[in-house]
Amino acid sequence: MARLADYFVLVGYDADKRGSGDGQGQILQRFPEKDWEDNPFPQGIELFCQPSGWQLFTERNPPTFFVAVLTDINSERHYCACFTFWEAVESAQPQSHPRNGEEEEESSSSPVQPAQLFAPKSLVLVSRLDHAEVFRNSLGLIYTIYVDGLSVSLENVIGNLLTCTIPITGGAQRTISLGAGDRQVIQTPINDSLPVSSCSVALLFRQLGITNVLSLFCAALTEHKILFLSSSYQRLTDACRALLALMFPLKYSFTYVPILPAQLLEVLSTPTPFIIGVHSIFQSETQELLDVVIADLDGGTVNVPECVHISLLPEPLLQQTREALSMVLDPELEVADLAFPPSTVSASSLKMQDKEIRAVFLRLFAQLLQGYRWCLHIIRIHPEPVIRFHKAAFLGQRGLTEDDFLTKVLEGMAFAGFVTERGAPYRAIDLFDELVAYEVKRMRAEEGNKQKILRHIKELAEKLYKNENPYPAVTMHKVQKPTEGCHLRLHQKPFPRLDEGTVQWIIDQATAKLQTAPPAVKAEKKCMVPSGPPIAAIMERNGNALANSARRLEVVRNCISYVFENKMLEAKKLFPAVLRAMKGRAARHCLTQELNLHVQQNRAVLDHQQFDFVVRMMNCCLQDCTAMDEHGIAAALLPLVTAFCRKLGPGITQFAYSCVQEHVVWTNIQFWEAMFYCDVQNHIRALYLDSNEENHTEEESMEEPQEAKSALEIASEQLRLWPTMSREKQQELIQKEESTVFSQAIHYANRMSYLLLPLDTSKNRLLRSSGLGDVESVSNSLVTNSIAGSVAESYDTESGFEDAESSDVANYVVRFINRFVDKVCTESGVTNEHLKGLHVMIPDIVQMHIETLDAVHRESKRLPPIQKPKLLRPNLLVGEECVMEGFRVYLMPDEREEAAGGSIGGPPLLPAEGAIFLTTYRIIFKGTPTDPLVGEQVVIRSFPIASLTKEKKINIHSQQDQFLTEGLQLRSCTFQLLKIAFDDEVAMESAEVFRKHLHKLRYPQHVHGTFAFTVGQSPKQAMQPKAKEKNPSLRTLSKNLVKNAKKTIGRQYVTRKKYTPPAWEQRSSQHFAEDNEDEISVSEEMDRSTLTPTTTIKPSEKMTINHLVERACCRDYQRLGLGTLSSSLTRSKNEPFRISTVNRMYAICRSYPGLLIVPQSIQDNTIQRISRCYRQNRFPVVCWRNSRTKAVLLRSGGLHGKGVVGLFKSQNAPTTGPSQTDSTSLEQEKYLQAVINSMPHYADASGRNTLSGFTSAHMSSSGKWGSIRASGRMSSYALNVEIGSRLAGKDLLSTQHNGTPAEASFLRQHRASLYIIGDKSQLKGVKPDPLQHWEVVPIEVFDVRQVKASFKKLMKACVPGCPPGDPPVTYLRSLEESEWLSQIHKILQISVLVVELLDTGSSVLVSLEDGWDITTQVGALSCPARRLPLTLSPRASRAPLSLQVVSLVQLLSDPYYRTMEGFRLLVEKEWLSFGHRFSHRGAQTLASQSSGFAPIFLQFLDCVHQIHLQFPMEFEFSQYYLKFLSYHYISNRFRTFLLDSDYERIELGLLYEEKGERKSQQVYKSIWDYIDRLNKKAPVFFNYMYAPEDGEVLRPYSNISNLKVWDYYTEETLSEGPSYDWELVQGQPEHVEEADRQDTSAPQTKRKIIWPCYDNRSRVEPDAISKLLEELHNLEMELGQVPERWKDTWDKIKASQRTEARQEGSRTPSSLLMSSGLSHHRRSLGVYLQESGVGSTLNLSLDSDTSSTSTPSSGKQGGRKSTSTLYSQFQMSESENRSYEGTLYKKGAFMKPWKPRWFVLDKTKHQLRYYDSRMDTECKGVIDLADVESITPGTPTMGAPKTVDEKAFFDLKTTKRVYNFCAQDVQLAQQWIDRIQSCLSDA
Repeated sequence: MARLADYFVLVGYDADKRGSGDGQGQILQRFPEKDWEDNPFPQGIELFCQPSGWQLFTERNPPTFFVAVLTDINSERHYCACFTFWEAVESAQPQSHPRNGEEEEESSSSPVQPAQLFAPKSLVLVSRLDHAEVFRNSLGLIYTIYVDGLSVSLENVIGNLLTCTIPITGGAQRTISLGAGDRQVIQTPINDSLPVSSCSVALLFRQLGITNVLSLFCAALTEHKILFLSSSYQRLTDACRALLALMFPLKYSFTYVPILPAQLLEVLSTPTPFIIGVHSIFQSETQELLDVVIADLDGGTVNVPECVHISLLPEPLLQQTREALSMVLDPELEVADLAFPPSTVSASSLKMQDKEIRAVFLRLFAQLLQGYRWCLHIIRIHPEPVIRFHKAAFLGQRGLTEDDFLTKVLEGMAFAGFVTERGAPYRAIDLFDELVAYEVKRMRAEEGNKQKILRHIKELAEKLYKNENPYPAVTMHKVQKPTEGCHLRLHQKPFPRLDEGTVQWIIDQATAKLQTAPPAVKAEKKCMVPSGPPIAAIMERNGNALANSARRLEVVRNCISYVFENKMLEAKKLFPAVLRAMKGRAARHCLTQELNLHVQQNRAVLDHQQFDFVVRMMNCCLQDCTAMDEHGIAAALLPLVTAFCRKLGPGITQFAYSCVQEHVVWTNIQFWEAMFYCDVQNHIRALYLDSNEENHTEEESMEEPQEAKSALEIASEQLRLWPTMSREKQQELIQKEESTVFSQAIHYANRMSYLLLPLDTSKNRLLRSSGLGDVESVSNSLVTNSIAGSVAESYDTESGFEDAESSDVANYVVRFINRFVDKVCTESGVTNEHLKGLHVMIPDIVQMHIETLDAVHRESKRLPPIQKPKLLRPNLLVGEECVMEGFRVYLMPDEREEAAGGSIGGPPLLPAEGAIFLTTYRIIFKGTPTDPLVGEQVVIRSFPIASLTKEKKINIHSQQDQFLTEGLQLRSCTFQLLKIAFDDEVAMESAEVFRKHLHKLRYPQHVHGTFAFTVGQSPKQAMQPKAKEKNPSLRTLSKNLVKNAKKTIGRQYVTRKKYTPPAWEQRSSQHFAEDNEDEISVSEEMDRSTLTPTTTIKPSEKMTINHLVERACCRDYQRLGLGTLSSSLTRSKNEPFRISTVNRMYAICRSYPGLLIVPQSIQDNTIQRISRCYRQNRFPVVCWRNSRTKAVLLRSGGLHGKGVVGLFKSQNAPTTGPSQTDSTSLEQEKYLQAVINSMPHYADASGRNTLSGFTSAHMSSSGKWGSIRASGRMSSYALNVEIGSRLAGKDLLSTQHNGTPAEASFLRQHRASLYIIGDKSQLKGVKPDPLQHWEVVPIEVFDVRQVKASFKKLMKACVPGCPPGDPPVTYLRSLEESEWLSQIHKILQISVLVVELLDTGSSVLVSLEDGWDITTQVGALSCPARRLPLTLSPRASRAPLSLQVVSLVQLLSDPYYRTMEGFRLLVEKEWLSFGHRFSHRGAQTLASQSSGFAPIFLQFLDCVHQIHLQFPMEFEFSQYYLKFLSYHYISNRFRTFLLDSDYERIELGLLYEEKGERKSQQVYKSIWDYIDRLNKKAPVFFNYMYAPEDGEVLRPYSNISNLKVWDYYTEETLSEGPSYDWELVQGQPEHVEEADRQDTSAPQTKRKIIWPCYDNRSRVEPDAISKLLEELHNLEMELGQVPERWKDTWDKIKASQRTEARQEGSRTPSSLLMSSGLSHHRRSLGVYLQESGVGSTLNLSLDSDTSSTSTPSSGKQGGRKSTSTLYSQFQMSESENRSYEGTLYKKGAFMKPWKPRWFVLDKTKHQLRYYDSRMDTECKGVIDLADVESITPGTPTMGAPKTVDEKAFFDLKTTKRVYNFCAQDVQLAQQWIDRIQSCLSDA
């Protein structure tokens, strides 16, 4: 029973304090006057009566009522029911007498009445019970008695009210009367743990709506601050009450003030969470609250500030709750769309709706907290139960570790209270307990079924309603109400002062009576709280996932059993799969269970390998666990790590814990607590179980064995028995429990020291700087350090000791353990003495452990390292030597997906474990994949040292078994990336030595240091080249030559002074003033020897010239008809050009070859003068002539400075006559005119420079071209329009700027005879001169810097080193950003333009910059362009363009250069002789290191590759040939591409090495010799589709959309490394052959899986032709013949095919190869053979099924029907193999017609085979000659060929049947019969 009300208080306005701003209230009277003992009087009531402040009003307001809530210091809530009415204030005269109601009169001393003011007065009831309606009625009754003046004593009523007692709970009904003829019925709730809400919850939802209330609900649970605003106090109280009701079963434990008075508003800035209500007049003052969620009840809004993040309910619960709420609040929603809605649908009454909403939230909590009892740890039962909740386990098992909301709720105060209150195992239970224990399954089942959910909600609502209103048929209240409008009465007396004595007397009477009455004991129904189903049973799993995980678990189990059975190889295979499986929770649990079984079977002592496996598995297991250990994996492993061990020596054992310390979980104090409590619970359970079993052993044996009781069940049983036990028994139990806890604490102190002390305690250093360590970098190495130190350090700083350096790890560990022990022992009630004892023990425990560890550490150091894979030695070339032996490293995957087994698929070849070798030539990695499932594949990645472009140190995080940090990333311009991580056995010093060696080899001091020179020499001699004894004359010759050149050039080198013309030139020279300073002049003291006329040549020079003549270019000039050089050096005068020897001593231009083609009419001394105008003295020389139009292609360097361009500029001074022109300019003009005169049709041309005449405006302004006139052929007009518009990039037939139409000028069929393509920046201001026959074409070119930058980006795109975003997108984007293809496009574009010009009869001089780079590229190509707006990239410095252009022009125009021989010649002529700076651009020596790598030649080869793709039938060489050159021009394996010019090569004695001078057969100095030799052996460089058209000029498309990324940049072969060092690749698979020679006539398939980026496809599955050649070769070997060269065989087949094609007259598909009449388009769509393994498209009378039966290059036989089919293919040198063949008609079997078949008689195989036709590769049948009985002349049968003689028929009788044959004539028939007979007789 409890008092209905504790205090009655009368509060009034305090008139005395009125002057000070706001008024104040004061307590006028209170009853009882002295405090109750159990319930002191609450402070501050006067504030809460008038929350908005005490104010006077000018009119009477109706009385108000609300309930405020005060919370006292013990967090008890007091409900203050305030009933307020207004009274008139007496006038403001000072009054000495007390304000006593009876004496007061209205004073009317002054005639004028001031406006009357009214002051509030409040009647307040203070109670601990929340019966708002009863309070309202009771206070209303008191007011009614006062206002209506009823004849009832107020004192009596108040006394009765204060003495009224009611039962607290139990559903009793009590009628009370206050003695004024009133009657009230009070119902108490059945269960007081359920909150009472009447309709407040429903009202809250009406005011705010579903979403807003849910936000508030989540905010309250996650401890945010919540503020309600309303203009009604009652609403505020209701809203706050509603929010608390929703939170049930959790109780709100923070500040709770439903109505906050104005004076206390600063409470809102408290840092703690709260739920507070404030009147909305103070809304403005709440604006600056930044972290408060404000709910405006009147406006229906909830405002969440930006800085507040409310975690919402986890899905799907949030959605389900929303749906359920809308079903309850808006039942019409379901039927709103029905055509005939039911008439009866309406919402429940407000009170019922209120309960339904609460039912929804009750269900929500049951779902959120289901299974919570399984995570309770009971750690003490007596004297009081102590219970802890294992939060991590709960979240982990529910799979909600990531869920923000639940995590916060479980960490909150409300949940802590929930555990304390509801954790107890033996107590009364309520609706929530039942719901969570029994209904969870039902809720699961009903999910998604709205009707069932609603039914459940209604059932729960019924129960809640019943709880609040146990007696629905309530007798009516009877309480008097005041008359209407009574508050407006004018002469209302003030509320009377009550008589304290009377009231007190009534109270005293009642108290005395209560004391005599027997105490009312509430019969509590205590019982054992049901636990409900365990979480695992509730959480349903996906069936598929289960099957999948079952397979994984099987793998884990197998692997563990292999480890323990010592089957290490098997275990190793499964191991990666196990590590992968460990990502799943089930597998980790499985591992712990399996290991546990082995411990129980006493198999915990392991050998080293087993120990290593077990430790690695444990580490892997732990590494995916968070510090919370939500799945209990670490907990399950904890006993195991102290069980598994290995013997290191006598008496020294290493336990597994020393190897698994590096996990963050061990430093988490919550983990240790949870573990400790779990163990204590188990022990206490055992304690009581044992005692029970002793008592009940007899009974137990009789019954069935029961399920094991849980700890909570045992506890509840014990708690039930507790009151019945004797005092001694109770003490004994308490002591037992306490000692259990104490012993566990000691045990844990030991365990923690195991896992926190590092193996090597001597280091005294902390492993990590942060508190918990870095979760990612979890290492699994065997010798680890622990994290404890760092953790302890962080505690240390808290305690204010900063002695991290001085103290050692032991102290930290001791401190960490002490903290833990303090916490758990105080919580679990260990006595202080015991606790002190523990603190003394802990340092000893730690010290002891350190001593044992020292011994273990010592011994473990002596262990041999774990068997790592044997280092594989790489194959080396002849002469290649190892500089550094292999370092053990891991090759890490870069960001290419292919090899890492990523989304593309394929096995994860990387990371691989192996070694890196540094040789004189290459950097090689060779190893095997770390993933054993990939099998014993060898992984090789290597590249030439010379191609290294970047080397940087990196840190690598690897999840391998070893944790590696230091690494290197080496990038090569052969598109390889070596990302290596050094193994821990490699000292960092060695890694540094490796880097230094690498650097030394990459950048030798001199070119002599490169591999091409040092090959075969021992490294010591690498510095001085060996003196060669042979041919001393040659040696001296080159020395003289060089000396000469040095003399001349030395003298002639450039001095800056005014230019003085030679005396013999009678011309005045007028220089422009501004040019004088810049003039670069050459001093004129020339060595006379260089000017000797060519007829008198010194003998030594003759020798040079002979050698020069031998040079390739000379042969080429003769082929082109550009001049011959006979031994007498006479020249035929009628040739327009001659070969000049002016540069034979490299005196004029060092970077040009010794022999040059110049116009016949130009003297050598003129050439010397002209050369000075050009950069590097590279004057214009002819390099190619069009055989049809006789137009020539010239190349030169750019012009010098400003002055000399004056040649092309119109003069400034208007002076007369030729005297104004500088003499050298005239020489130049003459030179160009001589070139023009050499062209045969020059005479026809009008000589007008029509190109510039057409529109010079275009040219000078925008740098685009005007037009070019074509030659006078019929098609010229169309051609012109095409070329012109292409060049100008616009439609030329539009009107010009000046408005005149352009057609007229177009129709004049003229064009310039010579176009000079120059750099725009050099030719600024060039004006056309009508008298000249040349035209200058300024173009913008890109410079070397751009090429370098572009190449770098290209490498990064093709071989990315760092992780990209979205792979395909990033690849394509970075490819585009590299602008590589756009540079290729520009080069092709210009080349095509030049080709067009040459093809239409104009000569072209490419004069760009130094003439080293770009010029050559263009010169090598030639073909009409498609679209040509001719601007190249904007900047120009040292452009790499002209060399490329010159080479491409020749390649496109002249089919000869598309053969192997021709291409070699082109490269030798244009790139090597004309001085492309290979060493400089390739950064081959230390000197050129800073310039970096510029891939000019590679760019040229890429252009050739693009053309090759478009014209696959025009090139004799294959794509592989281009790749081979791309690789080796930077590899430094050959000397061909070393040095920058012929001059330098002569200086080093490289150029004219005698043929006999080779050291050994193997070391090839020239790449060309090597290619020749290789080409003779195997057709790798040959393009089978080569079928050139005579004299065709190629015109490739150059749009970027037509260009393809060269696969040279992207593909790699990890099985053998780059395939360009042929010996290395070929050396491998030969041993396979013998084993493989089975009888191949039986059909068999050998499937060969080709892995992308691992296998070399063209060798594993060669194209049809290579394969046949190979099989042929094998057969020849088998038959002991001398193998023919593949080329001979190939030519034979081609020949036989041609003849056959002629015979048949019809084109068979096979003749496609030889046909040359194919159109350009057809050819550009040709099929590839060499590169792709598709052979079947070309039915080259070859076996069509070869492509599907792949064989490796070693010559294994594929699975073919029969090897003998090959015999029919080729004519062999010996006749037995293919004794006889020809066409015979054969009669088919029964009822089948005669058909011609191709028959082959084979003596070797002793059979007669036949085919459908000669072309057929598939044998249609075999007649074994052994079965033949006789051969006789036959007779024609039905259907036989009519035209044939009868005697041409013969029959062959075998044991099975008779064959009828018919030959074409009698002789053939006879021959066949004879041949077969002889075969039979031979047998």
